Amino acid sequence: MYTILVVDDSPFIVDVFVTMLERGGYRTVAAYGGEECLEILKTVTPDLILLDIMMEPVDGWETLERIKENSKTKEIPVLMLTAKQLTPTEAQEYGIYIEDYVLKPITHRELYDAIEHVLKRQQSIKSDIDLAKQSGFDTEIIAEYARLSKSIDVNKRLMKILETTYNFDDAKVRVSEEISNAIKGMEMNIKFQEDRLRQIKGNLSGTTSS
Repeated sequence: MYTILVVDDSPFIVDVFVTMLERGGYRTVAAYGGEECLEILKTVTPDLILLDIMMEPVDGWETLERIKENSKTKEIPVLMLTAKQLTPTEAQEYGIYIEDYVLKPITHRELYDAIEHVLKRQQSIKSDIDLAKQSGFDTEIIAEYARLSKSIDVNKRLMKILETTYNFDDAKVRVSEEISNAIKGMEMNIKFQEDRLRQIKGNLSGTTSS
């Protein structure tokens, strides 16, 4: 059974998601703010953290940074679960740290699917890494493979959110040049990462499951 840490400064919201998760068969731990989250992580290592952004006095982004700065907690997957619309700047700045960005309100099924996607991706990458290590491949190449595999998937999911948020398919909606350039930059970065990942997969051919 997976353990999930739910972090929000609203006790009502925490209770709602704890109930949803427990119905889905997950074990839960509750934190009512960023500081409490960091305190809990000193003694508890969850399989995944659901982290809200709009919290006081320590918001979700600062909490995320402190989780990732700590060598003991940096590998814990963090899924942002928030009512705040994602901006291109946030996607570029924090995409490297998070596993997904899910907007509230959310259904039980959408929540379970998002969590399972993160956990399955993590397990798939771990299996590929183990196979590559057994085959004696360079550790730096293996690490780059793992980093790119996660990054491409996360960034593609963030791109979909941004495209929906800013109505790119609606010709009547005018998007600012700053936002347009930021999203084009993300698209180029994803393409570069995909090219590099294909190159690495060629080197690891026959050893990875993806």
